[in-house]
Amino acid sequence: MITTLSDAQARDLLQSGRIGRLGCIVNDEPYIVPINFTFEDNCVYSHSLPGLKITSLRQNPRACVQVDAIETDLRWSSVLAFGDFQEIVEPNEREDILRKFLKRFPLLTPVESEIAAGGTRLEVIVFRIRIDRITGVSEG
Repeated sequence: MITTLSDAQARDLLQSGRIGRLGCIVNDEPYIVPINFTFEDNCVYSHSLPGLKITSLRQNPRACVQVDAIETDLRWSSVLAFGDFQEIVEPNEREDILRKFLKRFPLLTPVESEIAAGGTRLEVIVFRIRIDRITGVSEG
């Protein structure tokens, strides 16, 4: 039987999630990509190299993040968090967020580790989705 998650249950799933799917609009169509993320202070934080999703989020900042916890086909939970994209450009805040990523995801690729250590010239976009609405359902 499918049930609606409480706000607290939905936030707990976001807090414990590690990989989500970021949804945005590209050329007037839905576009969904997986992201590593952290959830803190009612925001989903992530990072990216320049590309289609960043270009699209800059043009239309409305976005959502979907996170699942799947135990079996009949025992799962899913959350959708809706909000607005904001780039984080202040250097200390960017470094703080990237350090949190390395702590949470110690097996990041060497490129991500180099980015977090400030040792690359790649243009890394650090961003948040400031959440204004969360919905969730579960089965089992």
